[in-house]
Amino acid sequence: MKGIFSLYKESYANLQRNIWVLSITMFINRSGSMVLLFSSLYMTKNLHFSMSEAGLIMSFYGIGSVLGSYSGGWLTDRKNFFDIMIFSLICSGLILLLLLVFNSPIAIATIIFLYAFTADLFRPANSAAIAIYSEVKNRTRSVSLVRMAVNLGFSVGPAVGGFVALHLGYRWLFVIDSFTSFGAAFMLYVYLPRVKTEKNRNESAILADSSTSAYRDWYYLFFILLVALYGISFFQLFASIPQYFSRVCHYHEDTIGLLLALNGLLVVVIEMPLISILEKRQKIFRFIIIGVLCIPISYLILQNGNGLLIWAIVYTLMITMAEIFAMPFMMNYAISRPPKERQGQYSALYSISYGLANIAAPLLGLGIASKYGFNWMFYFFIILSIVTALGFMLLSKNNR
Repeated sequence: MKGIFSLYKESYANLQRNIWVLSITMFINRSGSMVLLFSSLYMTKNLHFSMSEAGLIMSFYGIGSVLGSYSGGWLTDRKNFFDIMIFSLICSGLILLLLLVFNSPIAIATIIFLYAFTADLFRPANSAAIAIYSEVKNRTRSVSLVRMAVNLGFSVGPAVGGFVALHLGYRWLFVIDSFTSFGAAFMLYVYLPRVKTEKNRNESAILADSSTSAYRDWYYLFFILLVALYGISFFQLFASIPQYFSRVCHYHEDTIGLLLALNGLLVVVIEMPLISILEKRQKIFRFIIIGVLCIPISYLILQNGNGLLIWAIVYTLMITMAEIFAMPFMMNYAISRPPKERQGQYSALYSISYGLANIAAPLLGLGIASKYGFNWMFYFFIILSIVTALGFMLLSKNNR
């Protein structure tokens, strides 16, 4: 018991104050993370859209995410990352309130697009902030601390969101999520110091040697493609699995919310001490491959679980391990590889990979399930994730 306590203590030791401020901010913001999780159910249950229609509308989140991440990376290489984060949080919170007024398919798709665009301006700026406020020796743990805060908020958000959706109605989810964005902006503004960027930051970004461009780094671009494929398989947790839980397993919203909350809670409990051990081994791609291979195992468990809650819990545990092993090391690689003048560009590409995944995940997941059934959907993502793992193995062999 004493050894476990020491491990937890060591995993949180010697992390910079500003990383803790960023983490608390992310916890506040993600405590309202209900819209993406329950949007497809809101559209199919309250607005009576078909699953394929809901999947098409949700893909606009991914489109907004891609464009927002690209714009955020461009801005991060030219402007102060602190200002970008504040702007992103306030604007995304305001846009979300529009869902209280409009409910036509075109209007919802437009609002979701604008929300994702403004929200994902935050990602490259946040990556730059982590790189600046952390030290190289504890960067993976710094990434994991921010992720832990995200997932702690993510464990609160779905649990509360499921209760709110079932007893108060889906519209209250938009209000709560919006105000957590405002709260996160306030936290950043008050407690995070605004680091001055170099006076020639804009010029250096423009005049930087083109050979340092992320778009000429073919090794990194292949990495980004594999991250996107990983994201497409993993994001079924939010895109199609809630529909599977509702339609096949016949779970209510509060049960679905608790299962999604369990994912966040497991990350909080397991990731930091595990990463503190793995970080010292510096085997980035080995752990990424393990994480990717957890995805097909999780889908096989869920597919053969016959709707029993115990197997849904085991699935959640396994998909969480896919996240814990892969994502911290993916992000560490993404923010450690670029030269300083290309930090925003590399971070933007990393964020874009998840944006592309958010476009494809609902289109593929809900589209296949709607036309061919959930079993064929599971087969597709099992194969896709295995192919992705093989790609990371190839990347690992050629790692420079």
